[in-house]
Amino acid sequence: MTSPLTTALAQLASAVEILGYSPGLHEMLATPRREMHVAVPLRRDSGEIVLHRGYRVQHNISRGPGKGGLRYAASVDIDEVRALAMWMTWKCAVVDVPYGGAKGGVTIDPRQYSQAELERVTRRYTSEIMPIIGPERDIMAPDIGTDEQTMAWVMDTYSVNLGYTIPGVTTGKPLPVGGSLGRATATGRGVVHAAAAALADDGVDLAEVRAAVQGFGKVGSHAAHWLHEAGTRVVAVTDVDGGTRNDDGLDVPALLAHVATGASVSSFEGGTPVSNDEIFALDVDLLIPAAVEGVIDADTATGIKARWVVEGANGPTTPEGDRVLADRGIVVVPDILANAGGVVVSYFEWVQANQAYWWTSEEIAERLAQRMHAAYGAVAETARDQSLSLRDAALAIGVRRVAEAHQIRGLYP
Repeated sequence: MTSPLTTALAQLASAVEILGYSPGLHEMLATPRREMHVAVPLRRDSGEIVLHRGYRVQHNISRGPGKGGLRYAASVDIDEVRALAMWMTWKCAVVDVPYGGAKGGVTIDPRQYSQAELERVTRRYTSEIMPIIGPERDIMAPDIGTDEQTMAWVMDTYSVNLGYTIPGVTTGKPLPVGGSLGRATATGRGVVHAAAAALADDGVDLAEVRAAVQGFGKVGSHAAHWLHEAGTRVVAVTDVDGGTRNDDGLDVPALLAHVATGASVSSFEGGTPVSNDEIFALDVDLLIPAAVEGVIDADTATGIKARWVVEGANGPTTPEGDRVLADRGIVVVPDILANAGGVVVSYFEWVQANQAYWWTSEEIAERLAQRMHAAYGAVAETARDQSLSLRDAALAIGVRRVAEAHQIRGLYP
């Protein structure tokens, strides 16, 4: 399988070619500004000592402090974190929020550890990377394997060490400790805004289409909810253990309630089983890959019947898969645009924390919609004017904005 870093570097190379940048500028854009590798020892509840490895990568901070999630997964390695940090750089620039790109990870399967053990891991990891994080340096958020409670632990550890409460060091926190209304659902909601904008370009409404959602975590579950609210017939959903399908349309509220009990999507009685491989070949109009990287390769892309692919996950499509989809005329709304709703509302949360003034859910929803549709409009216009795919147009915009900031600031010394 193509690695996330290989995909990210290939995408950057394509944007650099479009923009005509020099090899030196290309190398600067491809190279992380700062990396930190840390040991994260843990005393388990049993008394056993185990060692995990942690990473924090700040890919580029020319446009502002680093911004990016913290991922807990057994497969996390430095190259994956580098790729995710790079995508965050372009994503923040595409939706024009004043951040650079960063990402963190710890090599741990959170399903195998108690809540108390995860708290100790989080606090130790935070303590180790404290020299490079902060509300003006690098702001963390939840990602795969972490949640709002994780962000509360990070915020508390950072605050206790500095001696006062600093809510702006993380986003995606619980509301009682400085979180924002609308943050938990923002990425999924943003995916649906992006899908609506892409369909509208072809004169199609969300209520007219059938959709499949691969991945039913923080992004996919909320995307399915908002699609259902928009009148879309969601006919198939999968999670890591498999999925469920109903060609007449799944009862999404019932499915959400089922999963909220801790049950898997595949055990839902309102449909028939479907696998993670099968979901890509279903006869639907809209496909939302919302799980992990690299799931749409050349082989998978050959079987996709959807007219639109809207990327809820980071890097779900390999360069080879991209070429197949483009040759087949399938519209791909790229991750750095489609799933940017999370960082947009993270920005709103950070602004609120800095001002100590909190917005209403209606204000947040309105501002999110405005940002997502404006960003899609700019990308679509660039794609039309320069005969580019939406991905190449989004990358060209993101990379150009980052390069401009770097060039205006200049080299030092």
